[in-house]
Amino acid sequence: MTEGLALATRNLRKSYGSRLALDGLDLSVPSGVVYGFLGPNGAGKTTTMRLLTGLIHPDAGDIELLGKPFGRRDRHRLFDVGALIESPSFYPFLSGRENLRAIGAAGAPSSPKRIDELLELVDLTDRASDKVSGYSLGMKQRLGIAGALLSDPQLLLLDEPANGLDPAGIVAMRETLRRLAAGGKTVFVSSHILGEVQVMVDMIGIITAGRLVREGPIKELLNDEGVVRVRLASGQSEPAISALAPLVGAEQITPAGSGDGWLVVRIAPQQSGEVNRLLAQAGIYASAITAGSDLEGLFLELTAAEEKEPAA
Repeated sequence: MTEGLALATRNLRKSYGSRLALDGLDLSVPSGVVYGFLGPNGAGKTTTMRLLTGLIHPDAGDIELLGKPFGRRDRHRLFDVGALIESPSFYPFLSGRENLRAIGAAGAPSSPKRIDELLELVDLTDRASDKVSGYSLGMKQRLGIAGALLSDPQLLLLDEPANGLDPAGIVAMRETLRRLAAGGKTVFVSSHILGEVQVMVDMIGIITAGRLVREGPIKELLNDEGVVRVRLASGQSEPAISALAPLVGAEQITPAGSGDGWLVVRIAPQQSGEVNRLLAQAGIYASAITAGSDLEGLFLELTAAEEKEPAA
């Protein structure tokens, strides 16, 4: 469909009975990037992951993996794709090392050296001989990532890889995924931890109601969605909105989701001085003003707008 892409979908559709899970999804994931696949619960993220790994089949549309069409008869091509979809499953009575051997026996051959390298990569060398039944959720998740990397795939599909990891584990995972992308691999990761996604990925795709609502390099998207955030004392939000409404319109001013006195003003960051001036003229003095955007704000704005669209 297009050149230079590690993963692409065109007009991908999938229904479960009367419920439409994907409604013409178009994704374009370049090679050698960490791509963040985002959306609210029920948006179609896990359905997409299952389609990309052949666990289910689309009702319509096309999938392309590593430059070639992917369909019902192409399961052997998944040897070039590593995947961790939902929670990893293991034989609880086997050790971590033995589970990786079992995974390797079902796919492309893997050497004992490769298994040892991956156990070290995910910091499980010391527990490699222990039964998986004694592993914590975070340890099982790290073992799942090792299993996804076993065949040294060019494309890695990860669904909520930070699930169960402590903060140090999340940072280690981020560094690992960045190294893989720097080495030419493509990492497609679904996650709800937006702050972590923002510092980890090169590109994002945001879906809601089974449709793509925004896709592109994360730096460009955040620069395009400029905001100014203003922190006010208790009880000053409504007067501040009235003071700033002539500048941007009241509908462009909303309380931040954290509920700690911040207002979000959708205006170019370079106009933060004008925001401060209007507030001061109204006798309102902000305790803090920050300019710029973040992924959480962009995500909430796009998904909220999409949810309101059918009613409008």
